[in-house]
Amino acid sequence: MPKTTLRQPNCRSSLAARRRTQDPMAAYDRLPPELRGWLAQAALPWSARSALRVWQRALQRFSGDTDAAKQHLSRCERNTLTRDRLHMPDGPATCAGVRPL
Repeated sequence: MPKTTLRQPNCRSSLAARRRTQDPMAAYDRLPPELRGWLAQAALPWSARSALRVWQRALQRFSGDTDAAKQHLSRCERNTLTRDRLHMPDGPATCAGVRPL
């Protein structure tokens, strides 16, 4: 009988993990070049689906202005990082059972 091992949770974030339902690279390749450029410097690992959804709404809101859409994505990312208590200045220094490097 194979030996089972317990998987460690992702200790880099306190946010919930989500499962992928399609090939992430193919979805990424279909994104507009401006959005892919922004994602290349993003602090969080955005899914292609969620990034495209926010991008399209921002373009609609800002009448097609790609610079304003990029700023909107940055604000969304900053808000998400604010909710993630591990990135907060007074957040926990370690994850349960894992020592810092």
